Amino acid sequence: MQILGIDVGGTGIKGAIIETSTGELVSERLRIVTPSPATPESIGITLKELVERHGWSGPIGIGFPAAIQHGIARTAANIDPAFIGLPVADYFSIQTGCSVQVANDADVAGLAEMRFGAGQDVSGVVLIVTIGTGLGTALFSDGQLLPNTELGHIFLDNGLEAERYASEAVRDAQQLKWKDWGDRLNHYLITMENLFWPDLIILGGGASKKLHKFAPQITTQTPVVPARLLNQAGMVGAALFAGEKLKSASGPGADIHPSHLERSDR
Repeated sequence: MQILGIDVGGTGIKGAIIETSTGELVSERLRIVTPSPATPESIGITLKELVERHGWSGPIGIGFPAAIQHGIARTAANIDPAFIGLPVADYFSIQTGCSVQVANDADVAGLAEMRFGAGQDVSGVVLIVTIGTGLGTALFSDGQLLPNTELGHIFLDNGLEAERYASEAVRDAQQLKWKDWGDRLNHYLITMENLFWPDLIILGGGASKKLHKFAPQITTQTPVVPARLLNQAGMVGAALFAGEKLKSASGPGADIHPSHLERSDR
């Protein structure tokens, strides 16, 4: 199945057509700057442009920076608060003229990484942290996803919200050296470790490509590894999520929860 996977970020909206059985991109990856302000209308227009540039009329999966409950945005991280309470899946379906499925951006990135990346075949508790404009998280236990964790918004023992202390956006804005920023990220990861005792921590997002520059600052007992899909994870995972929703809708009975995703070769 081929699905247009879209990753809505705080600075850019990326999309590509994904072959869901392999996780491979079968089209060019296109990126459009996230509009400011990032209102429902402006994001909808940008998504429509991305769809048209792909010449796409089929199903779409979207990873979105909000807690998504039954297609409705319950929070708004780095986007306009007008999204809160909006049935975003239905709204974007109307805006694009396509069938749209929406899930939390870190959750779908995690689904991709667990299916095709560093979390493949890993049992126990896996914490995935996406580092970008904010800190996104996806938490898995034996492959089962606990959706919408949003653990980048916890407050650390220094009184600061985690993503306002250790995100890549903060590193850029404050021009922090990798060592200094690595100490901040380590503070956050140790906090997560003490709360959830994961068996593996996977770092995604742009900063994960530079892990060697701050790895000496990471002192967790838990192994920390970079994501394999890097910035493609959000698009791939969004397509996977949409594909499973479509399969469940056409099959007998109940809807499928994203945590029920399993590898295609099992």
